[in-house]
Amino acid sequence: MTDIVLSIVMLAALALVAGAFVLWRRTGEAKNPALMVLLAVIAIANVLIWTVPTKTGDVPIEQLKAAGER
Repeated sequence: MTDIVLSIVMLAALALVAGAFVLWRRTGEAKNPALMVLLAVIAIANVLIWTVPTKTGDVPIEQLKAAGER
């Protein structure tokens, strides 16, 4: 289930970047597209926090899955 959620977050981040580009090209506005890109960066950072291994080699998402199996 968590894999699906992380996949949806990544797809949403890509959609935000694409939407920001389209909005910027159509309107020439900078504030809203910049905020959309910022939100996409934050979403990607959250996915990385959950999926990148720590110094010990443990992946936080795997620890969460193991805790749910108990």
